[in-house]
Amino acid sequence: MLCKLAWGNVRRAGRDYLVYLLTLTLGVTVFYAFNTISMQVDIAGIDEEGLAQVMGSMLGDLTYFLAGVMAFLMVYANNFIMKRRKKEFGLYQVLGMGRGRVATIMALETVIVSVVAFVAGIVLGVGLSQLMTFFTASLFKTQIANFRFFFSMHAFNLTLACMLVMFVLTLLLNLRAVRRTKLIELMGAERRNETIKTRNPWIAIAIFAVGVVLVGVAYYRLLRDGFPLTATDSKLQEAMNQFGITTAMVTVGTFALFWGLSGMLIKLLQSLRGVYWRGLNMFTVRQLAAKVNTVCFSMGVIAMILFLAITSVTCGMSIASVMNENLERYNPADMSQTYVYYTPDTLDYYKEYVNPSEADRMVLADSTVDLYSAWHGDPWHGDRKDKLADNNDETGKKVNIADVAGEHVQIDSYLSYPLGGSNPSVIPSEMCKTMGEKLPKAFEGSNADMTGLSVTPASQYNKLRQMMGEEPVSIGRDQYLLTCDMGGELVDLYTKYMAGGHALTLGGHTLKPATDKSDEDTAAIANSAMGSNGGTVVVADELLSQLNLQPYSSSLLVNYKQGMDTTEADESIKYTVLDNLLVDGKEPGSWGIFITRSEMYAQAAQMNGLISYLAIYIGFVLVVACAAILSIQQLSNVADGSRSYRVLAQIGCDDRQIRHSVMAQQAVFFLFPLAVGLAHSFVALKVIIELVSIFGNMSIGGTVGLTCAIFLAAYGGYFLVTYLMSAGMVQAAIATRYSE
Repeated sequence: MLCKLAWGNVRRAGRDYLVYLLTLTLGVTVFYAFNTISMQVDIAGIDEEGLAQVMGSMLGDLTYFLAGVMAFLMVYANNFIMKRRKKEFGLYQVLGMGRGRVATIMALETVIVSVVAFVAGIVLGVGLSQLMTFFTASLFKTQIANFRFFFSMHAFNLTLACMLVMFVLTLLLNLRAVRRTKLIELMGAERRNETIKTRNPWIAIAIFAVGVVLVGVAYYRLLRDGFPLTATDSKLQEAMNQFGITTAMVTVGTFALFWGLSGMLIKLLQSLRGVYWRGLNMFTVRQLAAKVNTVCFSMGVIAMILFLAITSVTCGMSIASVMNENLERYNPADMSQTYVYYTPDTLDYYKEYVNPSEADRMVLADSTVDLYSAWHGDPWHGDRKDKLADNNDETGKKVNIADVAGEHVQIDSYLSYPLGGSNPSVIPSEMCKTMGEKLPKAFEGSNADMTGLSVTPASQYNKLRQMMGEEPVSIGRDQYLLTCDMGGELVDLYTKYMAGGHALTLGGHTLKPATDKSDEDTAAIANSAMGSNGGTVVVADELLSQLNLQPYSSSLLVNYKQGMDTTEADESIKYTVLDNLLVDGKEPGSWGIFITRSEMYAQAAQMNGLISYLAIYIGFVLVVACAAILSIQQLSNVADGSRSYRVLAQIGCDDRQIRHSVMAQQAVFFLFPLAVGLAHSFVALKVIIELVSIFGNMSIGGTVGLTCAIFLAAYGGYFLVTYLMSAGMVQAAIATRYSE
């Protein structure tokens, strides 16, 4: 009997449960789909070792946090359902049903709705996970050879555990509400409206103006100062303090905007008398002003959460996209090995701060070394006993680069001052001053002016171009060429400098530009994720030999022999402990980074996938949470105002006008937080784009399109559902008038 009654209640009160059902279903769908990532990686043919485990673990841990967000949301939605049905539960008790039986009915209703949501969510999640496999394959640039339908018990169990916790929490709160609420409160719940507090409109307008000023000043400060990521160590604390002030200003300003919104709306529309007195606009404005007063804090929180969601999704996926698009340019060879030379500053640092005895074994480098000839060493045993067969020789023979090397080139970089010197000749700030340009933000807070641009011989640069299939560039003794592989504003700076015909002075020699464009496509001097060449001056070999410049670093770039399997070649050399290079028994430098192109591609693909999935996962759940909270608030407002809508109908107002008033109110509550969140996001993204322009021209067009599609489906869907439910509630309230 109780089961039949509970099922009938769920069917009859389907509209009341719609938001709860929709939110829970979306939660189950997203939780299941994103926690099948390990199986998606396997089916997509991605063989990167440990990738599936890493992504699965990160998304699994994140699920627990997002489940907490969803649990709060379920409780919030459940409160609305309880508020709508208090009179019904009170009627059961009036008819003689005990509180225990009422609680049992509520428990059965919660079970029915939760089971329906869980089953629907799992079905949708299984379908979504199949589609996400193709998205995963595109992210990691692989082809799906043998697609098969899959079902993940791990994802199912994790999702079920999260949903059970939400179910138990919701059930306990429902039972507590029935047990503690008095019968008279249940029967009179429909007539008990929320207390509405009115504010002096002029005070509200003043607070609104203060909010506008605070947000505007915060925008200006952020655009001027940027994020404190590029600050030097000495100025980092000050930069962090200033950024903290900016953050506090935009936060306080956002809440002030919504606090004063009601007074601003009233005065603004009252000044537009033709609009204010038209139709039900006066009623709509008064309703808005009253409700904004009570939910201004939550609207501010929602605006800030939307800002974080939009910014994180758009920025995260855009940075990943930039990294992915530039990988080929950043990694010109099958493998690269760098060697960093000691400079006077390095020796002084070791003597003063590290260990003087270590400094005794170092020697100031006065020339570069031949890395190809010096590249040999012992296989590294470590913990990779299963991988040593390709990298070990039972005779004890050292590993040699010549075993795998085909085409190769060494790029030597020198500081723009003579041996033993300390003042660079070519520095970015002087170049900008010459052109009358502002120093790019990419250089702000860096040590670019201390080290200056590096110098490279033309012969090595042209050999690299030939290895990459490009024609050599002619550079005369009195000419120079600027190269940079980081794109964006750095390449623009060097191109402007050369196109303007500006000269460079190097070791007392005045040099003119050899061309009017900075090289970007063949400027990489080592394999890297985000570029290895922040600015290099290429000069003629005969000039460089006369300048006696301080060596800074050397990079050996190698392409494997034709026909050699890349994986085998990588394995044969990547676990090698290189011998120390000695000059007269002392070290002129130390071995730097070794990286293969395939390894860099795998790392970039892994990073791209992680960033993309985390951004979409977090962003979608946060947007759903914001939309659901707004939806429940508006449904509660309509429920509270049902008597007002009935009165409007009784005095002759058209049903269509009443529905338009409801839509206008809800549009304001949904659109205002979104508009504020978007405004914050646009300013933050502008600063972020400038910040990452050092790594390439960042385009957010495609990502914004995808983000907007996801957000529109979630946010707009909730708005539509809210209006349809509200229209039904208003229609029911109006219908009461005709039945009385």
